Amino acid sequence: MLVANGEPTRSLVTSGDAPRSSNTEELPVSPPMPHLSIIVLPFTNIGGDPKQDYFVDGVTESLTTDLSRIAGSFVIGRNTAFTFRGKAVDARQIGRDLNVRYVLEGSVQRGGNRFRLNAQLTDTETGSHVWAERFDKPAGDLLDMQDEIVSRLANTLNAELANAEARRAERSPRPDAMDLYFQGRAFINKGVTPAFMAQARDFFKRALALDPDNVEAAVAAAQIDVSVGSAFLTDDASVQFEAAETALNKVLLHTPNHPRAHMLFGAVQMQTRRAPSGIAECQQALLLDPNLADAHGFIGLGKFLLGRGEEVEAHIQEALRLSPRDTRAYLWYMFVGLGKLSICADREALDWFRRSLEFNRNHALTHFHFAAALALLGDLKEARTATAAGLALDPSFTIRRYRSSPKVNNPSYVAKRVRFYEGMRLAGVPEG
Repeated sequence: MLVANGEPTRSLVTSGDAPRSSNTEELPVSPPMPHLSIIVLPFTNIGGDPKQDYFVDGVTESLTTDLSRIAGSFVIGRNTAFTFRGKAVDARQIGRDLNVRYVLEGSVQRGGNRFRLNAQLTDTETGSHVWAERFDKPAGDLLDMQDEIVSRLANTLNAELANAEARRAERSPRPDAMDLYFQGRAFINKGVTPAFMAQARDFFKRALALDPDNVEAAVAAAQIDVSVGSAFLTDDASVQFEAAETALNKVLLHTPNHPRAHMLFGAVQMQTRRAPSGIAECQQALLLDPNLADAHGFIGLGKFLLGRGEEVEAHIQEALRLSPRDTRAYLWYMFVGLGKLSICADREALDWFRRSLEFNRNHALTHFHFAAALALLGDLKEARTATAAGLALDPSFTIRRYRSSPKVNNPSYVAKRVRFYEGMRLAGVPEG
Protein backbone atom coordinates (compact mmCIF):
# COMPACT_ATOMS: atom_id res chain seq x y z
CA MET A 1 0.00 0.00 0.00
CA LEU A 2 1.44 3.33 -1.07
CA VAL A 3 0.50 6.62 0.51
CA ALA A 4 -0.18 9.84 -1.37
CA ASN A 5 -1.32 13.12 0.17
CA GLY A 6 -2.03 11.41 3.46
CA GLU A 7 -4.45 8.82 2.01
CA PRO A 8 -3.72 5.22 0.91
CA THR A 9 -3.93 3.97 -2.64
CA ARG A 10 -4.00 0.23 -3.35
CA SER A 11 -2.33 -1.70 -6.12
CA LEU A 12 -3.52 -5.21 -7.05
CA VAL A 13 -1.06 -8.06 -7.51
CA THR A 14 -2.35 -11.37 -8.86
CA SER A 15 -1.65 -14.53 -6.94
CA GLY A 16 1.17 -16.81 -7.94
CA ASP A 17 4.82 -17.36 -7.29
CA ALA A 18 5.80 -13.87 -8.42
CA PRO A 19 4.25 -10.79 -9.95
CA ARG A 20 4.34 -10.75 -13.74
CA SER A 21 4.61 -7.84 -16.10
CA SER A 22 3.28 -7.56 -19.63
CA ASN A 23 6.60 -6.13 -20.79
CA THR A 24 10.25 -6.31 -19.85
CA GLU A 25 10.10 -3.33 -17.49
CA GLU A 26 10.26 -4.04 -13.78
CA LEU A 27 7.27 -3.23 -11.60
CA PRO A 28 7.81 -0.07 -9.52
CA VAL A 29 9.23 -0.71 -6.09
CA SER A 30 7.75 0.71 -2.93
CA PRO A 31 9.06 4.18 -2.17
CA PRO A 32 11.37 4.60 0.81
CA MET A 33 9.60 5.26 4.09
CA PRO A 34 9.29 9.04 4.56
CA HIS A 35 11.26 10.65 7.35
CA LEU A 36 9.25 11.40 10.46
CA SER A 37 6.15 9.74 9.01
CA ILE A 38 3.36 9.07 11.49
CA ILE A 39 -0.27 8.10 11.88
CA VAL A 40 -2.36 9.36 14.81
CA LEU A 41 -4.79 6.58 15.63
CA PRO A 42 -8.18 7.53 17.12
CA PHE A 43 -7.75 8.00 20.86
CA THR A 44 -9.87 5.70 23.01
CA ASN A 45 -12.62 7.07 25.24
CA ILE A 46 -12.11 5.03 28.42
CA GLY A 47 -15.29 4.78 30.42
CA GLY A 48 -17.51 4.80 27.38
CA ASP A 49 -19.36 8.04 28.15
CA PRO A 50 -20.60 9.05 24.69
CA LYS A 51 -20.70 12.68 25.81
CA GLN A 52 -16.88 12.66 25.76
CA ASP A 53 -16.56 11.23 22.25
CA TYR A 54 -16.44 14.62 20.56
CA PHE A 55 -13.66 15.72 22.89
CA VAL A 56 -11.61 12.57 22.27
CA ASP A 57 -12.11 12.81 18.51
CA GLY A 58 -11.18 16.48 18.66
CA VAL A 59 -7.85 15.63 20.32
CA THR A 60 -7.12 13.08 17.58
CA GLU A 61 -8.03 15.44 14.73
CA SER A 62 -6.18 18.43 16.18
CA LEU A 63 -3.05 16.35 16.76
CA THR A 64 -3.17 15.17 13.16
CA THR A 65 -3.28 18.78 12.00
CA ASP A 66 -0.68 20.11 14.42
CA LEU A 67 1.86 17.33 13.88
CA SER A 68 1.78 18.09 10.15
CA ARG A 69 3.35 21.46 11.01
CA ILE A 70 6.48 19.79 12.38
CA ALA A 71 9.42 20.35 10.06
CA GLY A 72 10.00 17.34 7.83
CA SER A 73 6.90 15.46 8.96
CA PHE A 74 4.52 13.31 6.91
CA VAL A 75 1.21 12.63 8.65
CA ILE A 76 -1.46 10.20 7.43
CA GLY A 77 -4.81 11.92 6.93
CA ARG A 78 -7.67 11.61 9.43
CA ASN A 79 -9.96 9.70 7.06
CA THR A 80 -7.51 6.81 6.90
CA ALA A 81 -6.69 7.01 10.61
CA PHE A 82 -10.33 6.77 11.67
CA THR A 83 -10.78 3.48 9.81
CA PHE A 84 -8.83 1.92 12.69
CA ARG A 85 -11.31 3.08 15.34
CA GLY A 86 -12.14 0.30 17.78
CA LYS A 87 -9.81 -2.23 16.16
CA ALA A 88 -6.88 -4.10 17.63
CA VAL A 89 -3.81 -2.76 15.87
CA ASP A 90 -0.33 -4.05 15.18
CA ALA A 91 2.11 -1.16 14.84
CA ARG A 92 4.46 -3.13 12.62
CA GLN A 93 1.65 -4.08 10.23
CA ILE A 94 0.43 -0.48 10.08
CA GLY A 95 3.96 0.59 9.28
CA ARG A 96 4.12 -1.85 6.38
CA ASP A 97 0.65 -1.05 5.08
CA LEU A 98 0.86 2.73 5.29
CA ASN A 99 4.63 3.16 4.90
CA VAL A 100 5.04 5.12 8.13
CA ARG A 101 7.72 4.99 10.79
CA TYR A 102 5.67 5.85 13.86
CA VAL A 103 2.24 5.17 15.34
CA LEU A 104 0.78 7.48 17.98
CA GLU A 105 -2.09 6.12 20.04
CA GLY A 106 -3.69 7.02 23.33
CA SER A 107 -6.69 7.20 25.58
CA VAL A 108 -8.72 9.80 27.45
CA GLN A 109 -10.49 9.16 30.74
CA ARG A 110 -12.66 11.45 32.83
CA GLY A 111 -12.87 10.83 36.53
CA GLY A 112 -14.88 13.31 38.55
CA ASN A 113 -13.42 16.74 37.95
CA ARG A 114 -10.23 15.57 36.23
CA PHE A 115 -9.20 14.35 32.82
CA ARG A 116 -6.37 11.91 32.26
CA LEU A 117 -4.80 11.49 28.84
CA ASN A 118 -2.28 8.75 28.06
CA ALA A 119 -0.27 8.75 24.85
CA GLN A 120 2.44 6.50 23.46
CA LEU A 121 4.61 6.59 20.37
CA THR A 122 5.67 3.30 18.76
CA ASP A 123 8.40 2.60 16.23
CA THR A 124 6.80 0.51 13.48
CA GLU A 125 10.11 -1.07 12.50
CA THR A 126 10.86 -2.56 15.91
CA GLY A 127 7.46 -2.42 17.59
CA SER A 128 9.10 -0.77 20.61
CA HIS A 129 7.82 2.28 22.45
CA VAL A 130 9.81 5.43 21.69
CA TRP A 131 8.01 7.65 24.17
CA ALA A 132 5.03 7.63 26.53
CA GLU A 133 3.42 10.39 28.54
CA ARG A 134 0.47 10.97 30.85
CA PHE A 135 -1.34 14.28 31.24
CA ASP A 136 -3.65 15.03 34.15
CA LYS A 137 -5.79 18.17 33.96
CA PRO A 138 -8.67 19.58 35.98
CA ALA A 139 -11.88 19.43 33.99
CA GLY A 140 -12.65 22.92 32.79
CA ASP A 141 -13.59 24.38 29.45
CA LEU A 142 -13.18 21.36 27.19
CA LEU A 143 -12.14 23.32 24.10
CA ASP A 144 -9.51 25.32 25.98
CA MET A 145 -8.24 22.13 27.61
CA GLN A 146 -8.15 20.36 24.25
CA ASP A 147 -6.03 23.16 22.76
CA GLU A 148 -3.59 23.08 25.66
CA ILE A 149 -3.25 19.29 25.68
CA VAL A 150 -2.74 19.17 21.92
CA SER A 151 -0.15 21.97 22.06
CA ARG A 152 1.80 20.20 24.78
CA LEU A 153 1.65 16.87 22.97
CA ALA A 154 2.68 18.39 19.64
CA ASN A 155 5.62 20.28 21.15
CA THR A 156 6.80 17.26 23.10
CA LEU A 157 6.50 15.00 20.08
CA ASN A 158 8.39 17.53 17.95
CA ALA A 159 11.47 17.02 20.13
CA GLU A 160 10.99 13.28 20.66
CA LEU A 161 10.51 12.54 16.97
CA ALA A 162 13.54 14.64 16.01
CA ASN A 163 15.68 12.75 18.54
CA ALA A 164 14.36 9.41 17.29
CA GLU A 165 15.15 10.36 13.70
CA ALA A 166 18.63 11.52 14.70
CA ARG A 167 19.32 8.17 16.38
CA ARG A 168 18.06 6.36 13.31
CA ALA A 169 20.24 8.53 11.05
CA GLU A 170 23.35 7.69 13.07
CA ARG A 171 22.90 4.05 11.99
CA SER A 172 22.50 4.91 8.31
CA PRO A 173 25.55 4.08 6.15
CA ARG A 174 24.46 6.65 3.54
CA PRO A 175 22.57 9.47 5.25
CA ASP A 176 20.44 11.68 3.02
CA ALA A 177 19.77 15.40 3.51
CA MET A 178 16.98 14.87 6.03
CA ASP A 179 19.06 12.38 8.01
CA LEU A 180 21.73 15.05 8.31
CA TYR A 181 19.13 17.68 9.19
CA PHE A 182 17.81 15.66 12.12
CA GLN A 183 21.32 14.95 13.37
CA GLY A 184 22.01 18.68 13.31
CA ARG A 185 18.81 19.35 15.25
CA ALA A 186 19.93 16.91 17.91
CA PHE A 187 23.04 19.04 18.50
CA ILE A 188 20.99 22.25 18.62
CA ASN A 189 18.91 20.66 21.37
CA LYS A 190 22.00 19.95 23.47
CA GLY A 191 22.67 23.63 24.19
CA VAL A 192 24.42 26.73 22.88
CA THR A 193 28.18 26.22 23.07
CA PRO A 194 30.86 26.80 20.40
CA ALA A 195 31.32 23.04 20.04
CA PHE A 196 27.63 22.15 19.69
CA MET A 197 27.01 25.01 17.29
CA ALA A 198 29.96 23.97 15.11
CA GLN A 199 28.77 20.36 14.98
CA ALA A 200 25.20 21.33 14.17
CA ARG A 201 26.36 23.76 11.47
CA ASP A 202 28.41 21.01 9.82
CA PHE A 203 25.38 18.72 9.58
CA PHE A 204 23.22 21.46 8.04
CA LYS A 205 25.99 22.40 5.62
CA ARG A 206 26.26 18.79 4.48
CA ALA A 207 22.47 18.53 4.15
CA LEU A 208 22.37 21.62 1.94
CA ALA A 209 25.25 20.27 -0.15
CA LEU A 210 23.13 17.18 -0.90
CA ASP A 211 19.90 19.16 -1.32
CA PRO A 212 20.36 22.92 -1.86
CA ASP A 213 16.56 23.40 -1.84
CA ASN A 214 16.07 21.80 1.59
CA VAL A 215 14.11 24.54 3.37
CA GLU A 216 14.32 22.99 6.84
CA ALA A 217 18.10 22.69 6.67
CA ALA A 218 18.36 26.29 5.45
CA VAL A 219 16.20 27.57 8.34
CA ALA A 220 18.15 25.49 10.85
CA ALA A 221 21.47 26.79 9.49
CA ALA A 222 20.16 30.33 9.95
CA GLN A 223 19.22 29.43 13.52
CA ILE A 224 22.86 28.58 14.19
CA ASP A 225 23.89 32.07 13.11
CA VAL A 226 21.17 33.62 15.28
CA SER A 227 22.27 31.54 18.28
CA VAL A 228 25.98 32.30 17.84
CA GLY A 229 25.31 36.03 17.56
CA SER A 230 22.80 36.10 20.42
CA ALA A 231 25.06 34.18 22.82
CA PHE A 232 28.09 36.44 22.16
CA LEU A 233 30.15 33.51 20.87
CA THR A 234 31.95 35.80 18.45
CA ASP A 235 33.51 39.27 18.57
CA ASP A 236 31.46 40.59 15.65
CA ALA A 237 27.89 39.33 15.95
CA SER A 238 26.78 41.49 13.02
CA VAL A 239 28.36 38.97 10.62
CA GLN A 240 26.14 36.17 11.97
CA PHE A 241 23.01 38.30 11.99
CA GLU A 242 23.58 39.49 8.43
CA ALA A 243 24.11 35.91 7.24
CA ALA A 244 20.96 34.74 9.02
CA GLU A 245 18.88 37.59 7.62
CA THR A 246 20.04 36.88 4.08
CA ALA A 247 19.25 33.19 4.38
CA LEU A 248 15.85 33.76 5.99
CA ASN A 249 14.84 36.35 3.39
CA LYS A 250 15.62 33.77 0.72
CA VAL A 251 13.52 31.13 2.49
CA LEU A 252 10.57 33.49 2.99
CA LEU A 253 10.69 34.56 -0.65
CA HIS A 254 9.97 30.99 -1.71
CA THR A 255 8.12 29.76 1.42
CA PRO A 256 6.32 32.84 2.77
CA ASN A 257 4.29 30.94 5.37
CA HIS A 258 7.14 29.18 7.17
CA PRO A 259 6.50 29.87 10.88
CA ARG A 260 10.03 29.28 12.19
CA ALA A 261 11.55 31.38 9.42
CA HIS A 262 9.32 34.31 10.45
CA MET A 263 10.20 33.76 14.10
CA LEU A 264 13.96 33.64 13.48
CA PHE A 265 13.75 36.65 11.18
CA GLY A 266 12.04 38.41 14.08
CA ALA A 267 14.86 37.33 16.41
CA VAL A 268 17.41 38.85 14.02
CA GLN A 269 15.46 42.10 13.89
CA MET A 270 15.23 42.26 17.67
CA GLN A 271 18.97 41.99 18.03
CA THR A 272 19.78 44.48 15.31
CA ARG A 273 17.92 47.50 16.71
CA ARG A 274 14.51 46.61 15.26
CA ALA A 275 12.78 45.07 18.26
CA PRO A 276 9.22 46.26 17.45
CA SER A 277 9.45 44.75 13.95
CA GLY A 278 10.92 41.59 15.43
CA ILE A 279 8.02 41.20 17.83
CA ALA A 280 5.61 41.64 14.91
CA GLU A 281 7.38 38.86 12.99
CA CYS A 282 7.04 36.51 15.96
CA GLN A 283 3.36 37.37 16.21
CA GLN A 284 3.03 36.49 12.53
CA ALA A 285 4.76 33.17 13.24
CA LEU A 286 2.15 32.44 15.92
CA LEU A 287 -0.67 33.15 13.49
CA LEU A 288 0.84 30.52 11.21
CA ASP A 289 1.53 28.03 14.03
CA PRO A 290 -0.20 28.71 17.36
CA ASN A 291 1.88 25.92 18.96
CA LEU A 292 5.18 27.69 18.31
CA ALA A 293 6.03 28.29 21.94
CA ASP A 294 9.49 29.59 21.08
CA ALA A 295 7.88 32.61 19.40
CA HIS A 296 6.37 33.62 22.76
CA GLY A 297 9.86 33.26 24.22
CA PHE A 298 11.35 35.61 21.65
CA ILE A 299 8.56 38.13 22.21
CA GLY A 300 9.57 38.12 25.87
CA LEU A 301 13.16 38.79 24.83
CA GLY A 302 11.96 41.63 22.60
CA LYS A 303 10.20 43.26 25.55
CA PHE A 304 13.43 43.07 27.55
CA LEU A 305 15.36 44.71 24.71
CA LEU A 306 12.78 47.50 24.63
CA GLY A 307 13.52 48.20 28.28
CA ARG A 308 10.23 46.66 29.47
CA GLY A 309 11.66 43.98 31.73
CA GLU A 310 8.52 43.80 33.86
CA GLU A 311 6.57 42.40 30.87
CA VAL A 312 8.88 39.50 30.04
CA GLU A 313 7.58 36.88 32.46
CA ALA A 314 4.02 36.86 31.11
CA HIS A 315 5.23 35.92 27.63
CA ILE A 316 7.48 33.18 28.99
CA GLN A 317 4.64 31.75 31.06
CA GLU A 318 2.61 31.47 27.84
CA ALA A 319 5.51 29.63 26.18
CA LEU A 320 5.74 27.27 29.15
CA ARG A 321 1.98 26.66 29.09
CA LEU A 322 2.30 25.40 25.52
CA SER A 323 5.55 23.50 26.03
CA PRO A 324 6.56 23.13 29.70
CA ARG A 325 9.51 20.81 28.99
CA ASP A 326 10.64 22.37 25.75
CA THR A 327 14.28 21.81 24.81
CA ARG A 328 14.66 25.61 24.64
CA ALA A 329 12.99 26.38 27.96
CA TYR A 330 16.37 27.13 29.54
CA LEU A 331 16.63 30.15 27.21
CA TRP A 332 13.15 31.32 28.20
CA TYR A 333 14.08 31.09 31.89
CA MET A 334 17.15 33.20 31.17
CA PHE A 335 15.00 35.82 29.41
CA VAL A 336 12.88 36.21 32.54
CA GLY A 337 16.03 36.48 34.63
CA LEU A 338 17.28 39.27 32.39
CA GLY A 339 13.97 41.09 32.72
CA LYS A 340 14.04 40.78 36.50
CA LEU A 341 17.66 41.92 36.70
CA SER A 342 16.85 44.96 34.56
CA ILE A 343 14.22 46.11 37.08
CA CYS A 344 16.51 45.42 40.06
CA ALA A 345 14.53 42.37 41.20
CA ASP A 346 17.85 40.64 41.72
CA ARG A 347 16.67 37.83 44.00
CA GLU A 348 13.95 36.84 41.53
CA ALA A 349 16.46 37.07 38.68
CA LEU A 350 18.76 34.72 40.55
CA ASP A 351 15.98 32.13 40.88
CA TRP A 352 15.19 32.24 37.15
CA PHE A 353 18.86 31.93 36.15
CA ARG A 354 19.21 28.99 38.51
CA ARG A 355 16.17 27.31 36.95
CA SER A 356 17.72 27.84 33.53
CA LEU A 357 20.95 26.13 34.57
CA GLU A 358 19.10 23.27 36.25
CA PHE A 359 17.31 22.66 32.95
CA ASN A 360 20.43 22.89 30.76
CA ARG A 361 23.92 23.89 31.87
CA ASN A 362 25.28 24.04 28.32
CA HIS A 363 24.77 27.77 27.86
CA ALA A 364 27.70 29.92 28.86
CA LEU A 365 25.75 33.18 28.77
CA THR A 366 23.36 31.99 31.49
CA HIS A 367 26.33 31.20 33.73
CA PHE A 368 27.65 34.75 33.26
CA HIS A 369 24.26 36.32 33.98
CA PHE A 370 23.88 34.05 37.01
CA ALA A 371 27.32 35.17 38.17
CA ALA A 372 26.38 38.83 37.76
CA ALA A 373 23.19 38.40 39.81
CA LEU A 374 25.09 36.57 42.56
CA ALA A 375 27.71 39.29 42.68
CA LEU A 376 25.15 42.08 42.87
CA LEU A 377 23.60 40.26 45.82
CA GLY A 378 27.00 40.04 47.52
CA ASP A 379 27.76 36.33 47.06
CA LEU A 380 31.14 36.79 45.37
CA LYS A 381 32.41 33.26 46.07
CA GLU A 382 29.57 31.52 44.26
CA ALA A 383 29.63 34.24 41.61
CA ARG A 384 33.22 33.40 40.72
CA THR A 385 32.35 29.70 40.60
CA ALA A 386 29.58 30.50 38.13
CA THR A 387 31.99 32.57 36.06
CA ALA A 388 34.44 29.66 35.92
CA ALA A 389 31.66 27.37 34.70
CA GLY A 390 30.79 29.84 31.94
CA LEU A 391 34.40 30.23 30.85
CA ALA A 392 34.79 26.46 30.67
CA LEU A 393 32.07 26.49 27.98
CA ASP A 394 33.19 29.69 26.23
CA PRO A 395 36.78 30.68 27.16
CA SER A 396 36.72 33.66 24.78
CA PHE A 397 33.87 35.53 26.48
CA THR A 398 34.69 39.01 27.80
CA ILE A 399 32.78 42.00 29.13
CA ARG A 400 34.15 44.00 26.19
CA ARG A 401 32.47 41.62 23.74
CA TYR A 402 29.26 41.78 25.76
CA ARG A 403 29.32 45.61 25.78
CA SER A 404 30.25 46.13 22.15
CA SER A 405 27.26 44.28 20.72
CA PRO A 406 25.27 46.50 18.33
CA LYS A 407 22.01 44.76 19.24
CA VAL A 408 20.13 47.58 20.93
CA ASN A 409 20.26 51.38 21.17
CA ASN A 410 17.13 51.79 23.30
CA PRO A 411 18.11 54.35 26.00
CA SER A 412 16.14 52.59 28.74
CA TYR A 413 17.76 49.26 27.92
CA VAL A 414 21.25 50.75 27.66
CA ALA A 415 20.94 52.50 31.03
CA LYS A 416 19.73 49.37 32.81
CA ARG A 417 22.46 47.26 31.27
CA VAL A 418 25.18 49.10 33.21
CA ARG A 419 24.33 46.99 36.27
CA PHE A 420 24.99 43.84 34.25
CA TYR A 421 28.55 44.96 33.46
CA GLU A 422 29.21 45.83 37.09
CA GLY A 423 27.92 42.47 38.29
CA MET A 424 30.11 40.64 35.78
CA ARG A 425 33.18 42.61 36.88
CA LEU A 426 32.53 41.76 40.51
CA ALA A 427 32.09 38.11 39.50
CA GLY A 428 35.49 38.01 37.82
CA VAL A 429 34.38 37.87 34.19
CA PRO A 430 37.40 38.95 32.08
CA GLU A 431 37.27 42.56 30.93
CA GLY A 432 38.87 41.77 27.58
